[in-house]
Amino acid sequence: MILRSDETQDVAVSGSGPMRMHMFRPAIEGRFPGILLFSEIYQVTAPIRRLAAMIAGNGYVVAVPEVYHEYEAPGTVLAYDPAGTDRGNALKVAKPVAAFDADAEAGLSALLAHPACNGRLGTFGVCLGGHLAYRAALDPRVSAAACFYPTDIHSGTLGEGRADDSLARMAALKAAAMFVFGRQDPHVPFAGRETIRARLEEVGANYEWHELNAQHAFLRDEGPRYDPALFLQAMSLTFEFYRRALV
Repeated sequence: MILRSDETQDVAVSGSGPMRMHMFRPAIEGRFPGILLFSEIYQVTAPIRRLAAMIAGNGYVVAVPEVYHEYEAPGTVLAYDPAGTDRGNALKVAKPVAAFDADAEAGLSALLAHPACNGRLGTFGVCLGGHLAYRAALDPRVSAAACFYPTDIHSGTLGEGRADDSLARMAALKAAAMFVFGRQDPHVPFAGRETIRARLEEVGANYEWHELNAQHAFLRDEGPRYDPALFLQAMSLTFEFYRRALV
């Protein structure tokens, strides 16, 4: 599908200032499921924009919020370099978990109100965003969450104080969830993956689980860890998952 990818929307967030969302949607008349896509620690980079465009081109309205909107000027993109990494990682543990959750609530509400959204909501996220996509799916309005190599769930170290409650709240997960990990990812090692999966089993979650022979950030089409073949495989898994869960 030909896309609209030039739109932004500034959304009011309870307890903080406006949050900019970057919008991607089919450039045809119609209404489509909405996907709230959460980025890595670098915000809305060129690879994240291309990822959002690929999802939108398969028939979805995609909104990508700037996850550090309280700390950075609208439109700020952190570089994939040591300085950008340090800044992104510092903000990940400076921002309160409640503020991440408020962003998700506001983003979902805005997406639901978008005239091109048909009322069905899903989430997608990579790295930090994988964790945020999971937490956003605790909202009962969300039907499907695709969580790619989500960091900090197993260790409970997201946000201010590095003490999130993501594992504890998993019993509230009613959305279908898809978790995808790289087996060579040092950020979510085998023991961490087992912790997450054991908790999913404990609460009886509706989930699917994929482990690929890949590095962390293997979806990012920039840098040495990108795996094009596994990118295509993973996106095929995602679209099949969404087709089942967002009907």
